[in-house]
Amino acid sequence: MTRTAPRPKALVSGASIAGPALAFWLNRHGFEVTVVEKAGTLRGGGYPIDVRGTALDVVERMGILPRLRDAHIDLRRLTFRDGDGGEVASLHPHAVTGGVAGRDLEIRRGDLTDALYGAVRDDVEFLFDDSVDTLDQSGHGVDVTFRGGGSRTFDLVFGADGMHSRTREMLFGPEERFHRYLGYCFAVFTMRNTLGLSHETVMWNTPGRAAALYAVGDDDEVHAFLNFARPEPPFDAFGSPDAQRDLLAEAFADAGWEVPGILTALRDADDVFFDAVGQIRMPRWSSGRVALLGDAAHAPSFLTGQGTSLALVGAYMLAGSLADRDHAAGFAAYERGTRDFVTLNQNLVGQGGATLFPTTARALEQRNDRLRGLSAMPAPEPRPAHSALTLPVFGGR
Repeated sequence: MTRTAPRPKALVSGASIAGPALAFWLNRHGFEVTVVEKAGTLRGGGYPIDVRGTALDVVERMGILPRLRDAHIDLRRLTFRDGDGGEVASLHPHAVTGGVAGRDLEIRRGDLTDALYGAVRDDVEFLFDDSVDTLDQSGHGVDVTFRGGGSRTFDLVFGADGMHSRTREMLFGPEERFHRYLGYCFAVFTMRNTLGLSHETVMWNTPGRAAALYAVGDDDEVHAFLNFARPEPPFDAFGSPDAQRDLLAEAFADAGWEVPGILTALRDADDVFFDAVGQIRMPRWSSGRVALLGDAAHAPSFLTGQGTSLALVGAYMLAGSLADRDHAAGFAAYERGTRDFVTLNQNLVGQGGATLFPTTARALEQRNDRLRGLSAMPAPEPRPAHSALTLPVFGGR
């Protein structure tokens, strides 16, 4: 009788996008996978995210591309307005994002998380309402204690726990060492669709300030977005919803267009997400038997529109790099194969900030002139960075 070797055990911290995608591919490559998530359930949220370029090849290989195509929300118009609410330009969103009509996807975040979870839930253990408390690599594996009590040992541990990753902090130290602040803060929340918007985004700008309403369908609700320039991150506000609301009210106190109504809705909203706009840039993404992926390793910021795509591609590359190697060689191969793609996409940030959020009157005027020119031109070429990595085939899969 032959005895098969036990499957190596892997723990993934975080069940957003990078985590379930990694769990899917690790399972394919022979790992026994557990995913731990501090929230009590999948965190959906209807705001739109993009899946572009190489990431489309990943979801196709996962078998979920048809489902995601069905969920494509097809934003048809992006309208820019000036300080008084007058129209500057109205154009197709791809003219600004570099997306490719008919290929790239824009979907509600919850539709992607549901598809990823559906693809892996029968093969992987999920622990909701729990999180990693400590990691100890002094033995042959990684000894993990959980916040909810109990401890287990895993062969490998992965941090897919977002830009403010606790896994990264435990391994590499405080976030400030790796956080590159990009000069803005933002808030996103839902409010009533009082303007009757449908499949479109409307964005108001004055120097250093932007307000937008995203209507991803014909719904009664829209996603409100507020963004403002600030020289330093407001660290005192990050843990205080009241301080965040006060900061936003102060920043937009004299704003025109629909902004007063957006601020009123902000006071009553129960789903406000507030953060600084920044990137995570690290010299390496692993330490011992623990590795980072997605925003925990290399958040590019929403200015690039590539956070979701980098998470999906990174998950595929990380699991595949471990398919026929030990962890040290696998982690090295993961960085070797993925870092240039990540850096190229992180560097798109210069284009994003200048287009959407000019901070001076002159820069805003120049931006508006460019937008008016775009509306009269054919659709631009896709951005090379989105498809700069050709997916390898790992382990015959």
